[in-house]
Amino acid sequence: MTGALGVVGRAVVPVLRSAGHYVVATDRPDTASAADVHADLADAGQADALIGEEAFSAVVHAAAIPAPGNHPPHMVFGNNMMATFNVVEACVRSGVRRLVNISSVGVLGLHYAQRRFLPDYLPIDEEHRLRPQDPYGLSKLFGEQLCDAAVRRSDLSCISLRPAWVQDPGSYAADLGPLIRAGQPRGVAGWPYIDVRDLAEAVRLAVESDLPGHEAFYIAAPDTIGGYDLHAAWRTANPGSATELRPISRPDASGIDSGKAQHLLGWQATRSWRDYLTGTGEP
Repeated sequence: MTGALGVVGRAVVPVLRSAGHYVVATDRPDTASAADVHADLADAGQADALIGEEAFSAVVHAAAIPAPGNHPPHMVFGNNMMATFNVVEACVRSGVRRLVNISSVGVLGLHYAQRRFLPDYLPIDEEHRLRPQDPYGLSKLFGEQLCDAAVRRSDLSCISLRPAWVQDPGSYAADLGPLIRAGQPRGVAGWPYIDVRDLAEAVRLAVESDLPGHEAFYIAAPDTIGGYDLHAAWRTANPGSATELRPISRPDASGIDSGKAQHLLGWQATRSWRDYLTGTGEP
């Protein structure tokens, strides 16, 4: 498990261990000593030594700078791109069976676009066009393309998970509370989010999956932040938008459709912002 001390890694490691998997948790050398092994995955030698030292059946790759803005663009792109490249290469050389690549809904390009655009349709599924402009979204998209190339030239199978805005029990009040209290915020992807523990279950299912090749899956809670009526809220937030509003199974359906993950991985989100916040956004 790379990036084991990050928000996603801290949730995934115990889930995998509880399921009976032997897990080696790794993170950067400058992080706390809680990791089993420290490695800078942007260094090819360290990545190769880490993954090649044991006969791992699977690698979960979550190590990344998690968004643009807090680091220079070249650092975001360079770190994320090279870390993923080195992990993929090490998996191929070492005969790893499965790579679970933590990608992002950022591959759509909607959230960090300097020249704003709106989706072609809602809810968004895996058939939607990917048009990132920013270094983070580009690094995630190129990481998925590295997985495509790897499965064409080796026996490695890959699953890329594209989580929406990841929340844990301590972040709902700080992240989502203000948005809900302020009323309907501007939305570019239909107000999606995901609880990190539901994401961790998706990772476990991906590790244990026997799907061949490389598959990408959006991972989002079934409802919108704040329980907004997706169609009505979209029309209010984006009047005159050309976005096609497709049929939904519930009024507050998320703008991100996770049906593919439900169908092929057997995954289902079980947690909601409603478990932590009232309708006014107070804990």
